[in-house]
Amino acid sequence: MKTSPKIAFVVPWFGESIPGGAEAATRAILARLRDRGISVSVLTTCIRQFSDDWDVNGHAPGTYQECGVEVLRFPVEKVDREAFDRLNHRLLGGGGISAEEENVFLEEMIRCPALKQYIGEHSGQYDLLLAMPYMFTPVVECARICPEKTVLIPCLHDEAYAHLSVYREAFSRVRGMIFLSEPESRTAEALFGAGGSLCRVIGLGVDTDQSGDGQRFREKYGIHGPFLLYAGRKAAGKKVDELVRNFLYYKHRNPSDLKLVLLGGGEVPLYECADILDLGFVSVQDKWDAYAAARAFVNPSEAESFSIVIMESWLAGTPVLVNEQCPVTTDFVRCSRGGLYYSGYLDFEGAVNYLIAHEKTACAMGRSGRAFVLDHFRWEYVTGKYLAYLDDCLG
Repeated sequence: MKTSPKIAFVVPWFGESIPGGAEAATRAILARLRDRGISVSVLTTCIRQFSDDWDVNGHAPGTYQECGVEVLRFPVEKVDREAFDRLNHRLLGGGGISAEEENVFLEEMIRCPALKQYIGEHSGQYDLLLAMPYMFTPVVECARICPEKTVLIPCLHDEAYAHLSVYREAFSRVRGMIFLSEPESRTAEALFGAGGSLCRVIGLGVDTDQSGDGQRFREKYGIHGPFLLYAGRKAAGKKVDELVRNFLYYKHRNPSDLKLVLLGGGEVPLYECADILDLGFVSVQDKWDAYAAARAFVNPSEAESFSIVIMESWLAGTPVLVNEQCPVTTDFVRCSRGGLYYSGYLDFEGAVNYLIAHEKTACAMGRSGRAFVLDHFRWEYVTGKYLAYLDDCLG
């Protein structure tokens, strides 16, 4: 690798503690590259986080030092929110939009001409531009302006947005792509024609030094029987509402002391059920204690490119239950033998009953999942793969 390569991450927003899987992945990857002597910067907007309005400057523009790296923030401008929402609603409803409307969709999503101009004028200062995740306007503009230096980390799953020609055209010419899982790689090949030696599955690392105390969690929150655990953003897109409905129907058909514990931000209707405990945001240690205490961790999402929470659950020795409609999490479960997957309510009920009735087997699944994480996703191993990839890009 050339001496002290200079890399910039191009992301729609950035912050030390803002929630989100892609956001956490950005921070984790840049931290490991920084610690290996790579010069890392972040080029982003003044939007504070995903859940804020995307035409409001939550930060002042300028240069900051955060997470041990230089962060350059550029102001956003007002967009036609009505036009964007109309097209977005049509896409989410399964409808199509024209090529002209695709450009409107992108232009009225995030408007940050200062960032676009900076990339155009200063890309020569950087050896590579790592842009992520795929959907947002600054990432597409980076790929359009400087495809020969852009490496896309798409955080991709098969959804309506990914089929738009505006993404296929932008990403078909980038220098390379880094994928977090094999199913994501196959999806990108089908949608964007991604292939070649610089399109590579690398994954993410997981902090393997953490540990939890299940008994401490139970005592702190007054939970005495078995429970299922969900941790993450409580949003319809994550199918948390479906998880709640499945759990309520399960309790109706299978009266027991089983509970569902929810961690993380957002809201979901709880139907005033005493067996569903929404604890909101908890400390990092409480989260690890919850992993250790749970009978199983449930990830109901159909749309994942990785799943840090599944890896963390396995590190705590806890099996997982995932939605079979998600190729990525189902592939992880099959490869690790660290849990079960379900399709529809009856599968869900059968899987939960099995995990409750076969505690020794459930524990064995958790141990198998832990071994899988330690074999494939320790940061020292994954960081080496990133460095080798950069070496190939810059060689």
